[in-house]
Amino acid sequence: MAYTTIDDPSQYFHTQLYTGSGSSGLSVTNDANAGDFSPDWLWLKPRSVSDNHTIFDSSRGFDRQLKIATDDEDTHSPARITRETDGFDVDTTDQNYNQSSATYVAWQWKVNAGSRTTFTESSNNPGGGRQVNQTAGISIIDYTGTGGNGTVAHGLSDTPNLVIVKARDTGTNDSWFTHWTDLLTDAARIIYWNNQDGEANNASAFNSTKPSSSNVTIGTNSGTNTDGKKYIMYCIQNIRGYSKVGRYVGNGSSDYGTFVNCGFAPQWLYVRRFDSGDNGQLIDRKRNSVGNTMDDFLIPDTSAAETSHANNIKVDFLSNGFRMRQTNGIVNANGGDYVYWAYAQLPQVSSDGVPVTGF
Repeated sequence: MAYTTIDDPSQYFHTQLYTGSGSSGLSVTNDANAGDFSPDWLWLKPRSVSDNHTIFDSSRGFDRQLKIATDDEDTHSPARITRETDGFDVDTTDQNYNQSSATYVAWQWKVNAGSRTTFTESSNNPGGGRQVNQTAGISIIDYTGTGGNGTVAHGLSDTPNLVIVKARDTGTNDSWFTHWTDLLTDAARIIYWNNQDGEANNASAFNSTKPSSSNVTIGTNSGTNTDGKKYIMYCIQNIRGYSKVGRYVGNGSSDYGTFVNCGFAPQWLYVRRFDSGDNGQLIDRKRNSVGNTMDDFLIPDTSAAETSHANNIKVDFLSNGFRMRQTNGIVNANGGDYVYWAYAQLPQVSSDGVPVTGF
């Protein structure tokens, strides 16, 4: 079996930087190695100004926005973001997307070009739609809750390693719920994506049940399954040489900080401490384009602008993983427990079995 099935990760995941024009109709063209890249999942964040992390996807439609906050879904008419063949258009001057001279980052995933397979409600199992890319290990599922313990088929080839769920219209200020399969203390534990709490015991979110190779179990919590309310679910599966969701323990050393072998050279990394409260940290190679050491961070659970932690937090991106270079408890406390989610710049070994050592 080949080491990886994805030699060029830019076929399925891409980071694009852009500068706002302050004029409606800004065209953001992707420069992915693989050619045209039309996003199915788009995550936008202003870098130079403080404002929301916003999420769009082609299942809900790009006129519908979610913030990484407790807010319900916003519908924009006319749409502020329009998905294009090789990028997207920004049809607003709102500083969240397009303030003159402000800088932005757009993280993007390809799934199935918005093409969904629909499924009907059955007993406590919700009805909805599902778009899947098994090669890249990602699916987007929109569903309507039933209020009872049930299951949703994720469509992936194996068990998802990360499940993210957000209520869209409950009106009850629900958090983003994340389930990290077999990585937290037990199956009842989750991490709220939009705050800095450590892992939380929430048996009703996923009915204290980890995902299986075919289904995600959802419970009775309003954040995951209120009768008649709408939800969005993102499922991520580890794909060797391309993506990795995992766990590590910090060692508190700056010279020989914890090393994590991903099996690839990372281009994007999310780290979150879960044994105590702390902010998640998001690092990518595009925003740190010189050398291997990354020190420009964004924090998904706040609206803060980009922060340089040059004297506080550093991470080395290596050909086969990443190494922490500071003792800060956010990423490398001695004995601290962390989860991470990463995407590759390059696999460690190509599908032909040839080592890939350069960036």
